[in-house]
Amino acid sequence: MECPIIFIFFLLSAILFNYTNDVSINVAATNVGLNYGLLGDNLPSPYDVISLYESIGVTKIRIFDPNTEVLNALRGNRNISVIVGVKDQDLAALAASEVAVEDWFATNIEPYLSDVNITCITVGNEVIPGPIGPQVLPVMQSLTNLVKSRCLPILISTVVAMSNLGESYPPSAGMFTPQAREQLVPVLTFLSQTNTPILVNIYPYFAYSSNPVNISLDYAIFNTKDVVVEDGTMQYSNIFDAIFDAFVWAMEKEHVMDLSMVVTETGWPSAGNGYLTTPDIAATYNGNFIKHVESGVGTPKRPNCSIEGFLFATFNENQKPAGTEQNFGLYNPTDMKPIYKLF
Repeated sequence: MECPIIFIFFLLSAILFNYTNDVSINVAATNVGLNYGLLGDNLPSPYDVISLYESIGVTKIRIFDPNTEVLNALRGNRNISVIVGVKDQDLAALAASEVAVEDWFATNIEPYLSDVNITCITVGNEVIPGPIGPQVLPVMQSLTNLVKSRCLPILISTVVAMSNLGESYPPSAGMFTPQAREQLVPVLTFLSQTNTPILVNIYPYFAYSSNPVNISLDYAIFNTKDVVVEDGTMQYSNIFDAIFDAFVWAMEKEHVMDLSMVVTETGWPSAGNGYLTTPDIAATYNGNFIKHVESGVGTPKRPNCSIEGFLFATFNENQKPAGTEQNFGLYNPTDMKPIYKLF
């Protein structure tokens, strides 16, 4: 099949981390960026974080809301592109009024357009399906009209989780839940019309940790070339591809064809759930994900189509729920040193 087309300014390019014992870093180009979360009370200053990104060659980040300190720290660093999120709690007011959308944009985006490389605005983070899911599309439509009217190269999309899938095994059986069909399919149709990718969060860790008896660790962390799942003519040796393709199949069942997907989050916690979450396993998953992206092989459903994505996350965040949620970071926040060797 032909690869879905995506606007050129949204193509992802970031880093391959290769840590040595003295914490030096070698950087190579790849299609992977980093999430920059702020749910911690011991995080470095945004200026220090941006300096870290520059020192290791990060060229793409995602922030979850239009944080003024982060955006100000990014001023003048147009080599770093940024995805900016709309806060979930702001959706109701924005969905009710185009004037409110214009005011939000004027306050949170417009002041930074001249010297911050904002490439995408996300409307809601994993709120579809759910009570505020119906608010996503009208806000997307208003923001899309706004940026188009100003000829701004900013994409408008939303971020969704794999909870939208009611069926995912085998991948060709991929199908959305009834609520997802109601809330997500109109969004997907709109994105198809605007030639904008849907942003998805894919975490093989959660699939594996919920069923470690029947799902092998090697299958979960890209650590085998053996075929584990055969789905017609398609063969799967890692669960990431299987989940990705299940979502593609689900879209096609709703007559949404060839819509690009960007993986806004993936990762593996280095602690919080015993032997399932160690630094070695986290390093293996994240490193193999980078290699998988770099290879350009795509997935069985979309072969030879480059996968674009962001690792979650830059730092461990101590204000997230206790357990694994606090341990997805690549760096310790207190000393900004890597938690494990990533290769």
